[in-house]
Amino acid sequence: MKKYFKITLCYVICFIFLFQAPFTAAEAFAAPALEAPSYILMEASTGQIICEKDADLRRSPASITKIMTLLVIFDHLGTGRIRLDSEVMTSAYAKSMGGSQVFLEEGEIQTLETIIKCIAVASGNDASVAAAEFIAGSEEEFVALMNKRAEDLGLANTHFEDCCGLTESDNHYTTAKDVAVMSRELITKYPQVLDYTKIWMEDITHETRQGSSNFTLSSTNKLLKMYEWTTGLKTGSTSKALYCLSATASRDNIDLIGVVMGSPSNKTRFQDAMALLDYGYSVSALYEDPNKEKLPSLPVKGGVLDETALIYKEPFRYLDIKGSDLSGIQKTISLPEFVEAPIKRGDAVGEAVYTMDGQRIGSVSILSDITIDKAGYKDYLIKVWKLFCGF
Repeated sequence: MKKYFKITLCYVICFIFLFQAPFTAAEAFAAPALEAPSYILMEASTGQIICEKDADLRRSPASITKIMTLLVIFDHLGTGRIRLDSEVMTSAYAKSMGGSQVFLEEGEIQTLETIIKCIAVASGNDASVAAAEFIAGSEEEFVALMNKRAEDLGLANTHFEDCCGLTESDNHYTTAKDVAVMSRELITKYPQVLDYTKIWMEDITHETRQGSSNFTLSSTNKLLKMYEWTTGLKTGSTSKALYCLSATASRDNIDLIGVVMGSPSNKTRFQDAMALLDYGYSVSALYEDPNKEKLPSLPVKGGVLDETALIYKEPFRYLDIKGSDLSGIQKTISLPEFVEAPIKRGDAVGEAVYTMDGQRIGSVSILSDITIDKAGYKDYLIKVWKLFCGF
């Protein structure tokens, strides 16, 4: 009797494993169930979307508007015309901003770096307008720069009417996907912004006609204390937008951007973001090729020089979310026999092609590392003379 019981038990166990295994595997790769009606998860270095839901639905963004505000600020810092130690004066209009603020006084002067901290840490609406007026002369002109930047990024579902997200206008909108794209542009082009978005608390000093006083900036991004790999980025909430968040995190050399929009509460937006990020790290594996090895020279026909040195345009990165064996990725260098002069430094002359299981998964351009002009009569005479003299 015991023998038959054991046999029956074995059959039952095998039956359970046989029919549960496919369900478990599918469940492991299923995106998490979130309360936010619109969300997206993106890997920053590749821009690959890992999962999304209604990510192209236009919604009010509230203060995650300031992601674009920061992007425009850092664009202008990159020109060298303004610096972190540039002095920014607060106008009466900037001081009048409601909502989240750092209580700048009319006529108060702060460095641009302090203003950036006020925006990135405490989501200061007054600081955002002060920065806008400093850079563009008025908030209206600065918003035009924001919309131009959005257009340049191809954000067809984004339009701004202010620089801080206070407006309830139906013409101030974006999408979870567009927020992810602008977030990616900000953190990959200006990674130094993360030095500010990672601040939990920091004091600034108000110097006004009334005297000197300290004010503590407190981060609105509670993920800094809730999720150990958090690097940023920006929260936002209004009665129209509900609760929004663009959350960035870095773990095992993988940088993720999780955007949730329209969450029903402050608590759920952070829970949703953590669920997104956890899911991303559970399914993601990143293949990287730094492309630093020396490439062969390429012959140049009809140029003042006979060959050009070559370089890769950039490293190659590929994100896998299917559990593939990345050790099977192969790289093939594709170059012509020669190129015709003239050729400029940075011109693409070939490519490195990456394949996995026989399928192309991406490529990186190979560039000329020098400029070579087309040879003239005098250049040919010099070449002949050098050849004759054995140079």
